[in-house]
Parts: sequence; structure tokens; C-alpha cells
Amino acid sequence: MTSTALRRRALSVIAVAAVVTTGCGAPVAAEATPDPPYAAALRPQLEALAQEMLVTGAVVLVRSPELGDWSTTIGTRTYRGDDPVQVGDHVRVGSNTKTWTGTVVLQLVEEGRIGLDDPIATYRPDVPGGEQITIAQLLGMRSGLYNYTAALELNETMDSDPSRAYAPEELLAMAFARPPLYPPGEGYNYSNTNTVLLGLVIEQVTGNPVAEEFRTRLFEPLGMDASTFPDRDSTAVADPHPQGYTYGGNVETIDSLVLPDDVQARANAGTLAPTDVTDANPSWAWTAGAGISTAEDLADYVEALVGGGLLDPELQQQRLDSVQPIDPGDPASPGYGLALARFGSLYGHTGELPGFNSFMGHDPERDITVITWTSLAPSVDGRGPAVELAKAVIGALYAP
Repeated sequence: MTSTALRRRALSVIAVAAVVTTGCGAPVAAEATPDPPYAAALRPQLEALAQEMLVTGAVVLVRSPELGDWSTTIGTRTYRGDDPVQVGDHVRVGSNTKTWTGTVVLQLVEEGRIGLDDPIATYRPDVPGGEQITIAQLLGMRSGLYNYTAALELNETMDSDPSRAYAPEELLAMAFARPPLYPPGEGYNYSNTNTVLLGLVIEQVTGNPVAEEFRTRLFEPLGMDASTFPDRDSTAVADPHPQGYTYGGNVETIDSLVLPDDVQARANAGTLAPTDVTDANPSWAWTAGAGISTAEDLADYVEALVGGGLLDPELQQQRLDSVQPIDPGDPASPGYGLALARFGSLYGHTGELPGFNSFMGHDPERDITVITWTSLAPSVDGRGPAVELAKAVIGALYAP
């Protein structure tokens, strides 16, 4: 998503000609697995949605022992190109990174090195009101701290100098220059400031770069070989990958992701090309959103994130139970807890940086996993394209 959107945001089957080798060395194509019944009606719905939202490329992946596994791709790796996206493509996963940060923090809680009730002032005396803000409130987006990605100066620089690398301290300085929005624990606001602070706490407590903690605690144990947390000065995305596109600038979308009517009209008419933002430096999002992964890696990860294996059973249950409605007046509204979101029966997260939108969710009761990503974000009408695709998938899987 744009920097503002990051604070708000969830297969024609790839009949991969898997090649096996016979005893005499001749390659033989393996039989393609038939599509599950839900795929026939769902595929054209997804393709129509992608076309409506001007999506360049998209991947959808479903795992369900009950209903059947399925994956599909839509579109190409480049705008008006002819190289189709693939399920194994690498993409920027935006705020899904927050769950990486939150999981490592909770592992350190489990190890007795951090307390959920510790005030952030224990680690960062410079945080405004930090003596009353707990680690749990940072994880749950209830600290009240201003979200630095809403700062005009950040958005102006991201538009004028997209390759600029940011240090975490620079990001926090923008947040701390503004007053908190409410007393700690008395409200909810999605703030990247919280998760950048937690990334620095991880480094302070462990003495290691957060990228190393992600690698040794998450990527290696789960076999997430395609996932990385980039260096601050890196703008690279590992091959293979699609190009990421957006139609609006950061300043233009601070107040609303919906672009002006004339811009929408030209984009829909095909007379306005999107901007390629693949190589924009993601360091402005750091531990709140700079991660890179693939659909398969996200599926493996979200199943462990929600189903267990990364935390001991007691803390895992506490994490699931921490999720509460964002809108206290609407129990059915999306929920958020200890760096974990809930969408109906699925727990997980969404992520968006300019050019890339993604959704990962897992239902621990029915063992259903849904992953979507798009290489355009946001859509010209303000929607998160991958989230819209995920809604369609979930609607089909949970249809009566």
C-alpha cells in the first residue's frame, strides 16, 4: 500500500509439469491434479475481479484437506507483458512482516527476556508516555502513538526520492514529534510506530540484527527458504518476481486511497499507465512491513503462526485469545490482538506497500489456508486488490 495505506491493510491452476525421472533417465510429466469442485466457479470470479481492479499480476493459493488444495495465477509479471506470474514468485509482503516481529517478541517473552507488561520506557526512555505503554499494547496497536507513515515529510520524500534508505530512529523521530492520539489502552489505531519500536527492542535484547532473528527463529525452522528481511539499503527483490505497480503517489493518498475521478477514468480506459515502484526502498516500513516472501512460504508460516509450533501452547492460546474487535460496538468487525488479525474464521494478517498487496489467513478449526497477493496496490478506487481476491475465495470456501 502507499505509506498511508500500510496502516490500514487480506488459480487457472498452475498445472506445473512436474518432471520425474524414469529408471533410464527419460523425463516424464506427472499427471495434473484435478481442480477441486469450488475452483470452476471461483476462477472466473477472480479473473473478473482482477480485471476490474486493473491488477497486473496475482496469485491465489488454497490449502484444505476437506475441500481440496488449489492454486492459480492471473496476469503477467510486467504491465502489458507476456511473462505470466508464477506461484513461486517473490513479492514484498508489507504488514505481514508485523507478525514476524510480534512472534519473535513473544518468543522472547516465553524465554523470560521480555515481559508483556513491561513498559516500553524500560527499553526506550525517549518514547512519549512510555512509562504507561506496555509491550502488549504495542503488539495490539493500542499504545496511542502517532503513526509516522502519516507524516507529510515522509510521504513527500518517498515521492521525490523513492530509493532513500531510512534508519529506524528517523522513523521514530517523526512519530515522537507528534502527540499521542489517546492514553495507552484507551483506543485502537494501526500504527507502524509500534512495530518499529518492537524491532528495536528485539535487537536490544538479543544483541543481533532483527534479520538474523527472523532467519534463525522463523525462516530456518519452517523451511521458508524464499523469505528474506532486506538490508536497510537494499531495494532488490529476489528472482523470480513480478514488477509492482501503483497509480497514485504517497502524498496524493495520505487522506484517502481513492484517486480522483479523472485519474480513475484514464486508468480504466487504459490511457494512464501505472508507475513501476518495484525498486522503491522499503526501509521506511522496516519491521512493520519490509519483508519479502512467496505464497508457499506464507502458507507454511501462517499455518504455524495460527496452528501452533512457534510458541508454547499456553502463550499460543493467549495470542489467539488476545484478538478483539477493532470496533467494540461491532463484535463481527475484524479483530486485532498480539500482532495477529482475525477475519471471520481465519487468523493471519494483510500487507501492503506501494505496488504489492497480500493476504494470509488460516482457520485452525477447519484447517483451511488462504494466501493471495497482487502486484498492483492499491487499486485506483482505494481497494486492496489481494484482500478483495481473498474475500471472494473465503466466500466460496465457506458458502453454505
